[in-house]
Amino acid sequence: MLIALIGRDKPGALQTRLDNRDAHVAYLKGTGVVSQAGPLLDADEQMIGSLVILDVPDMAAAQAWAADDPYAKAGLFASVELIPWKKVI
Repeated sequence: MLIALIGRDKPGALQTRLDNRDAHVAYLKGTGVVSQAGPLLDADEQMIGSLVILDVPDMAAAQAWAADDPYAKAGLFASVELIPWKKVI
């Protein structure tokens, strides 16, 4: 099951993102369930959120993955959406 995780950063949280980025990227690479991932950018190309495509058995696994993300543990996100996604291209 593919799940799109869309996390939007709290306003003014760029330093929190930068401080936890290495741990977050290691988590992305180490869990074995990330199909694609990258930051969301504003008009000035500053990081303001995350898009992660997870390939997991079910929504519960996506929720557990999201809760263990170092960004989530650091309190970076103002909101997180987990949305089933269908790859077409």
